[in-house]
Formats: sequence, C-alpha cells, structure tokens
Amino acid sequence: MLGYILRRVGLAIPVMLVVAAVVFSLLYFTPGDPALIIAGDQATAADIAKIRVALGLNQPPYIRFWSWLARIAQGDLGLSIFTGQSVRHMISQRLEPTLSLLGLSVLISVGLGVPFGIAAARRKGGFADRFLTVFMISSLSVPIFVTGYILAFVFASWLRWLPVQGFSPVEAGMGAYLSKLLLPASTLSFLYAALIAGVTRTSMLAVLSQDYIRTAAAKGAGELRILFGHALKNAAIPIVTIIGSGVATLIGGAVVIENVFAIPGLGRLMVDSIMHRDYPVIQGVVLLSSAAYVVVNLIVDVSYAALDPRIRY
Repeated sequence: MLGYILRRVGLAIPVMLVVAAVVFSLLYFTPGDPALIIAGDQATAADIAKIRVALGLNQPPYIRFWSWLARIAQGDLGLSIFTGQSVRHMISQRLEPTLSLLGLSVLISVGLGVPFGIAAARRKGGFADRFLTVFMISSLSVPIFVTGYILAFVFASWLRWLPVQGFSPVEAGMGAYLSKLLLPASTLSFLYAALIAGVTRTSMLAVLSQDYIRTAAAKGAGELRILFGHALKNAAIPIVTIIGSGVATLIGGAVVIENVFAIPGLGRLMVDSIMHRDYPVIQGVVLLSSAAYVVVNLIVDVSYAALDPRIRY
C-alpha cells in the first residue's frame, strides 16, 4: 500500500511541473505585448519599460521560468500589478468563501446523488429512476447561471427564505454562514449531484446483476444489507471517480456562481484580475486551482487501493 501511494505521489510531481509551465505561459501566449496591454494607451516608454522589468520580460524565457518556479517553491506568488499587494495575501483573503462554497456543494451533491442513484437502481424503471432521468436532462440542459437566477428569484425574492448575495464568515455565526451559502451551494450542486446519481445508478445496476448478489439474496440477506453491505462497496470505484473528477466542474462553476451571488471568493478575484489584466494574480489562482485538482485526483487514486486491494498499478 505504501509503495503504491509513493508511486502515485511520484507521478503527480511531473504533472504539477507541466501545469506550472502552462500557467507560466499564460502571460506570454496572450496576443500583443503584455507590458503594453497592462500599461494602457497613454503610458510612456518609461512606464512600459518599468512594467517589463517588473514582469521579467527583459530576460530569456527559460530564465524567467526557473526564477518564477523557484519563487513558487518558496511560496512567493509575486505582487499584483493592479494593487501592489502580495498575490498570496490576496488569495488567502478569498480562500474561505470559495472553500466553504465547494465544501458544502460536495456534501450536498454526495448526500443527494449517491442515495438517489441507489434508489433509482433499486427499482429500475420505477418512479425514482424516471425522475432521475428527467433531473439529469434538466441539469445538463440548463446553464448553471440560469439555475442560480431561478433559485435566487424563488427562494430569495419571492419566498424571502434566504439572502440573495454575499458571504458571512463562520465567526459571525453558523446560522448566517449557512444561510448565505445554501443558495449558491445548491446551485453549484445541481449538475454535480445529477452526475453522481447517474454514475451511481449505472454502477449499482451492473453490480446488482452479479451472481453473488443473487446468492446473498437466496441465503436470506436483507435488502439493505445487499444494497449497502455488498453492492455499494463493489460499485464504489466509479462513484469515487466521478466525485473526484467532478471537482473540476465545481471549480469552474464556482467562478460563475460567485459572480451571480456576489461572493468574494477566488472566482470573483479571477474575474476582476482578468478585467485588469493582472497576470500574476491570474497565474496564482490558476496554479492553485490546478494544484487542488491534481491533489484531489491523487486522493482518488489512493482510495482505489483502499476500496479494492487488487489495485496496485
């Protein structure tokens, strides 16, 4: 088991190096001169030259990359061009809202998707199965920002049950914290929960048709024991896979949802930085998001070995 984990960690390192190279290249693959774009049309030659020095554009690309990588390894993400603040400090200020949004979205999605998928597989062709089909088609057809506006209109403007925007930290009280997160997290979970439920249904149906399930039923095992004690454990790998791969969907959706519900998280920071062409901040947020996705997939790979001891590749 330990050797398997070390191998997966070793494979993650070159992946992160490739991610870092791509993130670094964002600044240089942008059409036009980045220094001229940042400086604006009214900038003087001295202003443009100053920005080029600040960005390291006056050095060869490979020197800039290794210098940037060395700073990243030390936790230095550079300074914002627009505000002059440390990028790491700016990200740390926006981290709590985004992590709270993503965490609650995962809890809602897994808490609804897995039981819903099991219920649909338990009675194939029944009401739960047909409802799941409609739910999946709806979630895939409706853009996430439209879902957000619909939920905001119904639960905030019409029923007035929940606040429509903003974020309240945990220190302000758990009630305010959850009330402001519930609408955006539910919106973000709409597609994710449908994907989890669909994969859970398909995986459970494949397992429930196996001979050992019929043998367990013939020996008098109860339905709950068959579903959760035998079938779900053997159907877990595809479910864990979609939960892990769906993190990319959540991270991308968080950018939209944070702007719809005015949440001051990393998504809002990313959009503001793009508007201001603040490349160091863009690089920092993209690098952090990519690293989070790599770590989540590493955790998923390790969980495979825990779920199925035969996996040691």
